[in-house]
Amino acid sequence: MNPEEPDRNLAIEFVRVTESAAMAAAKWQGRGDKESGDQAAVDAMRKMLDTVEIDGTVVIGEGEKDEAPMLFNGEHVGTGEGPVVDIAVDPVEGTRLLAEGRSGSLAVIAGAPDATMFNPGPCVYMEKMVVGPEAVGSIDLDRSIEDNLTAIAAVTGRPVGELTVVMLDRDRHEDAKRQFRDAGCRLQLITDGDVAAGILAAWEDRPHVDLLYGIGGTPEGVVTACAVKALGGEMLGRLWPRSDAERQLAVDAGYDLEQVLTTDDLVADDDCFIACTGITPGQLLDGVTLDARGATTETLVMRSKSGTVRTIRARHRLEKLRRYASIEF
Repeated sequence: MNPEEPDRNLAIEFVRVTESAAMAAAKWQGRGDKESGDQAAVDAMRKMLDTVEIDGTVVIGEGEKDEAPMLFNGEHVGTGEGPVVDIAVDPVEGTRLLAEGRSGSLAVIAGAPDATMFNPGPCVYMEKMVVGPEAVGSIDLDRSIEDNLTAIAAVTGRPVGELTVVMLDRDRHEDAKRQFRDAGCRLQLITDGDVAAGILAAWEDRPHVDLLYGIGGTPEGVVTACAVKALGGEMLGRLWPRSDAERQLAVDAGYDLEQVLTTDDLVADDDCFIACTGITPGQLLDGVTLDARGATTETLVMRSKSGTVRTIRARHRLEKLRRYASIEF
């Protein structure tokens, strides 16, 4: 095989995008206003995206055009020159976490070559499982929770009682919660933010989590799949309609609601990337720290093609940025 010349890593260019969104949103931490915090991040992310030399289309965004004035599904972003890419954005992953001053909110962007990201259509939710590299091949959405835990324990060489599972704390998970506890594993319930939890489950260098399980956002699932590819883990998903009407819409659109979606189904190309910057401090990343001299950010950036994972800690002189930037930091 002939080695390739080093090529352009869009993930590095997108660090500035998530940094800007995180710093703009950070001033709304703990103010109880989800909408204003999210809007500040959307505005900052959109303005910074305008400077990136890509011909991008938002596949996973803030909603349809009539619901979201910016970063809506189908919107074109970037300068219009350069590689053609699918873009998934979550300007604030965990708006409630930000509004209530809780840990774990992130600014996230992911990308992949044109027409390679899964479009969830009308389905807002999906059932998900994520594991790290050593447990690849051990999970199956058609098996019971107990059988999945037993399989993960067998390949990792640890008893079920030492495994840690993360799941969103939702009423729809009451039966799963009982099954995990009956099996004897550690169960960590989170209020929001399963992108961060999915990354932790897939990241073997951060062994906080062995499995992410549960029904959560389909857009967040596609974003998580980009990170899982870079980290060498495995993700499985299955669309989960919220109502008979949504189910019918999905069936009419040609979706197979019984299909188990693999990582490759969710992101079909091996050159995807993801960048995420902490807004409030969490297990995955530190949050934005504001002081009299400026701001400090921490960003995780990954590219699946090379398998490179970088953590970038940056110091920002806000008084300088404010002299020329249109973003309200």
